[in-house]
Amino acid sequence: MSLVGYIVNFRIGPKSQNPRECILYFPGYDDRSSASRLIGRKVAWPVGKRTHRGIIVATHGRRGHVRARFRRGLPGHALGTQVEIIG
Repeated sequence: MSLVGYIVNFRIGPKSQNPRECILYFPGYDDRSSASRLIGRKVAWPVGKRTHRGIIVATHGRRGHVRARFRRGLPGHALGTQVEIIG
């Protein structure tokens, strides 16, 4: 069984957003130390089809969110949908 998380937002700056990097949340990983165990794992979106693949590269903040970099940019309707860890 694979671990399923949610896409929270794209990585954004003051004047731009980067659709190749997303902020993800995985239930059960509620602090920085537990979320750091996910770094280096591969993720896929949408769940089941695996059309967009990425890798978790860093934690984001103190509440257990992580940052993932995808090979191709994700579309806007991906926000709020599920991703799964595949490796």
